[in-house]
Amino acid sequence: MKTYSIQANPSGTRNIVVSEENLATIEKYGLFRHLIDSNGIVDEVVLDKLKLNTRSLIASQEENCKDLLDLCIDVIYHANMKAFGLQQLVKLYLQWLSEPDTDDEEEEESYEDR
Repeated sequence: MKTYSIQANPSGTRNIVVSEENLATIEKYGLFRHLIDSNGIVDEVVLDKLKLNTRSLIASQEENCKDLLDLCIDVIYHANMKAFGLQQLVKLYLQWLSEPDTDDEEEEESYEDR
């Protein structure tokens, strides 16, 4: 399982580990579609919108949604997740989408604001 570390605050003192499964869950449920307004600004309102959207998805699921619950616990509701962290998560997600699929052994990459 490939994992990434995103920076959760501008000073770089807090990080959140994001797994490839977390990114696949974001893609599966389309969590970033129509999330950010046309101004492109990621703020606390956008983070709250994401939290409400995931809670609503979980509540409406009739089948097992362990992947969505794991994403919430590990990333979205992480104690360090703030607007800056969400912005880094979106950047990581876009980079992950553009990468070719590879099944390498477990490795950790650091992903910081570029």
